[in-house]
Amino acid sequence: MARIVLGIEYDGSDFNGWQRQSEQRTVQCVLEAALAKIANHPVTVVCAGRTDTGVHALEQVVHFDTDSVRDLQAWVMGGNSQLPGDVRILWARPALGDFHARFSAIARFYRYIILNRKVKSALRRNQVTWCYFPLDAEKMHQAAQALIGEHDFSSFRAHSCQSVSPCRQVYFIDVYRQGDQVIMDISANAFVHHMVRNIAGSLMEIGQGKQPVDWTNHLLAVKDRTQAGMTAPAEGLYLGGVFYPPHYHIEKHPLFNKLPTDARRFD
Repeated sequence: MARIVLGIEYDGSDFNGWQRQSEQRTVQCVLEAALAKIANHPVTVVCAGRTDTGVHALEQVVHFDTDSVRDLQAWVMGGNSQLPGDVRILWARPALGDFHARFSAIARFYRYIILNRKVKSALRRNQVTWCYFPLDAEKMHQAAQALIGEHDFSSFRAHSCQSVSPCRQVYFIDVYRQGDQVIMDISANAFVHHMVRNIAGSLMEIGQGKQPVDWTNHLLAVKDRTQAGMTAPAEGLYLGGVFYPPHYHIEKHPLFNKLPTDARRFD
């Protein structure tokens, strides 16, 4: 039995999230169906991090086990020939050692994209969040720096979150403007439910001048979700990449060069 690792890109607009659900179109369902045709047996994939309805992935990482012998390129080309147009396999490689897509990960990186102009986009309507009011990206970035480090993120945690602990370690968070877009990049050892979207919603209030720059410090201290900003829409959220220890030989996104040398797996 061999374990294969895949990098996956998808547009989450027409999916009910990642996780398999009966009678629902999910990324896991269509990917497993495609791979099963190449493997000639049922396939179960395990992902690095489940994404919600409407959330996209620039590079999700998954693994699956198979006793079928295939060239690695066959998993990519063959798998893509069986997939719908809103999912693509980017690469395939054999798993090394005890690799596990979820439990071997040290950090995950998310990107949140805000279209900041007076008119909504016809072409990017499902790929960005729209904000009519001007945003001050520099103030948003300054406010975000208070979130770096290990904190209790209760103020940014969905009420439905089932995580045992609200504590997470944020390694970096950058907010910057590119033309008419304001982009937030954030990496942590793990995320509580809706953490990135809740942070984005609060930073948007700061960017509009509705709250002061030091409001993020206050929100960390009060540990109260009701005092923070709105949950920003799913459309602007992307799973950007996953970082693994070097001995697994999974190529890392350049942003992961910002990780501290003592970054470790979250248990």
